[in-house]
Amino acid sequence: MATTSTLTSTSPTRRLAGAGLLGALLALAGCASPGVDTYTAEQPRLLLRAYFDGPLTAHGLFTDRSGQVVRRFTVKLLGRWNGAEGVLEEDFVYSDGKTERRVWRLTDHGDGRYTGRADDVVGEARGQAAGNALRWQYTLALPVDGRVWEVQFDDWMFLMDAERKVMLNKATMSKFGIRLGEVTLAFHKP
Repeated sequence: MATTSTLTSTSPTRRLAGAGLLGALLALAGCASPGVDTYTAEQPRLLLRAYFDGPLTAHGLFTDRSGQVVRRFTVKLLGRWNGAEGVLEEDFVYSDGKTERRVWRLTDHGDGRYTGRADDVVGEARGQAAGNALRWQYTLALPVDGRVWEVQFDDWMFLMDAERKVMLNKATMSKFGIRLGEVTLAFHKP
């Protein structure tokens, strides 16, 4: 007589499937980042309109998923504000000699909320500041090998030293929820 076997909760296959599901859920939970409100009490307080007003310089690098540095760059920035509306000009010079320019048009909505637009940004960037931190999220139309990819950026900026005016920026790049790499920047305001 032929019988059909069913998976029981103690079968190795079921335990393996359950462990795989648990591992996937833990991995997804590990991808969640803290909210910007986590940093509300942190000092020095980041006043974005004051920090991005006038000239700044930043030095940065792009690392791929493995952590290898694949590109280094310097950025000269110039910010100016007229009330709640601001313009931030970014001029990039890469280690291979290539250059790039991005001009952000920013709006301060109050309560630490900001939006921004740039020619290579898809739709609108949204930001929230609290304490010494700003979280800035947007989609960038990024040219790669003759094609344009829409890549999501999750940018975190932290004012480290108000006297020396140093801010650090770490951005995670992803597509379809898959982490592609990170951009790290150190800003200095003269």
